[in-house]
Amino acid sequence: MFGRIAKRYDLGNRVISLGRDQAWRRQTVAKLAPTAKDDLLDIGAGTGDLTLLMAKEARSVTALDFSHPMVVIGQRKATEAGLARKVSFVTGDALHLPFPDESFEGIATAFTVRNLAKMEQGFAEMRRVLKPGGRLVCLEFTNPRSRIIRFFYRPYLHHILPVLGGILTGDGAAYRYLARSISAFPSVESLAEAMRATGFARVEWTTINLGTVAIHAAHKEASPVAMRAAA
Repeated sequence: MFGRIAKRYDLGNRVISLGRDQAWRRQTVAKLAPTAKDDLLDIGAGTGDLTLLMAKEARSVTALDFSHPMVVIGQRKATEAGLARKVSFVTGDALHLPFPDESFEGIATAFTVRNLAKMEQGFAEMRRVLKPGGRLVCLEFTNPRSRIIRFFYRPYLHHILPVLGGILTGDGAAYRYLARSISAFPSVESLAEAMRATGFARVEWTTINLGTVAIHAAHKEASPVAMRAAA
């Protein structure tokens, strides 16, 4: 499905988010707070929008996505942006990350967790490849709590968005799936609990865009031995 819409995926994102999706990604990178010494991982990188923002701040970014057509576009965009030397694109499965334990200082993922067949397994894999003391930041759609916002949001999500997405990409089914997956996605509290259940600590979140988008941040605590050594 993502392969079918890859060529017009960026256009679809800009239009259906009313031009806000890149601002959300910049907020995600700000939450991650990467440094020039960090090796980062972008899970579900798609066409690389979040990856390229991360690469401007980090030493390197590995961008993983399940859809090879998305990866090909991301590689081209990295080259055009002059960031190819800092970015590595990998076609792979978020539930079975092809990286050794404790490989990255930070992980970011945008609009991906909602698509995982086993969300807890995905978080467990993220924690496995994250270095002690590292940070995970997750950008996702969520269902707004305000009744007034829901009154307007649900018709847009279930009726307008699929039609608009179909016009923009030629694949309305992909955007009907998007609407269903958002409606069925756990609340911000439940998502935070899933992170804690897989060993993440200091989990926090903020909602943006009238409560329709959430950014969760969590940490992999450093081991007592490592903390004593750092001291």
